[in-house]
Amino acid sequence: MTKKLDVVLTYNAKPEESAEELSSNIPPSGTPDLINDTYAEWDTLETVYAIRDALQIKHDVTMIEANEDAYDKLRSSKPDIVFNYSEGIFGQSREAQIPAMLDLLQIPYTGSSPLTLTTCLDKARTKEILSYYNIPNPKFVVVENVSGNGLMNLKLPVMIKPLAEGSSKGIFNTSLISEKEELVNQLTSNISFYNQPFIVEEFLPGREFTVAILGNGDEAKVLPIVELNLNILPANLNPIYSYEAKWIVDTRDNPLDIFTCPANISPELESQIQKIALQTYKILRCKDWCRIDIRLDENNIPNIIEVNPLPGVLPDPDNNSCYPKAARAAGLSFDDIILTVLEAAAKRYGIK
Repeated sequence: MTKKLDVVLTYNAKPEESAEELSSNIPPSGTPDLINDTYAEWDTLETVYAIRDALQIKHDVTMIEANEDAYDKLRSSKPDIVFNYSEGIFGQSREAQIPAMLDLLQIPYTGSSPLTLTTCLDKARTKEILSYYNIPNPKFVVVENVSGNGLMNLKLPVMIKPLAEGSSKGIFNTSLISEKEELVNQLTSNISFYNQPFIVEEFLPGREFTVAILGNGDEAKVLPIVELNLNILPANLNPIYSYEAKWIVDTRDNPLDIFTCPANISPELESQIQKIALQTYKILRCKDWCRIDIRLDENNIPNIIEVNPLPGVLPDPDNNSCYPKAARAAGLSFDDIILTVLEAAAKRYGIK
């Protein structure tokens, strides 16, 4: 019989919002000051409890919120391992806060290291490393202010994104820009609102996919590829997975038929996507699990557009959540995902 582990689940839970509150957040212009995406990266209590329940199938679980009290609680609890599902609170290294504490305390944990988490949250650093290894990704510049920034070296249309955010935070329908004047105006307001640089990258016109990876080393495997059917978005939305598309238009009560899994692609394209995803996973030293977003350029070459070493997992199949969708296509339940990630981490640390 497998020994039970003493597991701590670290998490950040967003304030609960009603569907009416979310729908009322749709701004006519898509400007950030008219929409509240503060907690876009955090998870609902439903998700946090579902992870806890999955872990409790085989182990003893204690929950610790990832706030300023976490260090003392982790030090006193001394668990066998931590299932880290915390987004952190402040700063561009916030996803690394709990793992850094755990490294200091010499407590094993699931997922990637502080260095990988911080690197992947910084979109520019991610792209610079991938470019060094000749991994295709869209041409880009980092903009701290709109003067003297090299914008004219990019081909319109472009996408603008906050340098260090996730879960489509700061990426609105209006983030796809085709005119120079609009670009300057949007950057000026967004940089001020989010108080951080923005990345501007050339828009890729091809199909979009997301790839879930599970495991480590030679055992790391790509789950069935998910395609985003962005052409089915409402006519007033651009073909991008914006905040509006992800969190407002697509709801549990009225889900969009936006994902196809497994993706309907040729064996050649499937092989190319799997290869570039695994290369990216290993180059960035991701651990246990990750979700990587890929888009085809005008020549149908897969390009990396986002790396998520702390992937979102909504437990309800009625929610459009890519990692669980890929896992279900591979025959894995939500509980299987969570327990497999824990097992992968335990194996890395030599915990039996």
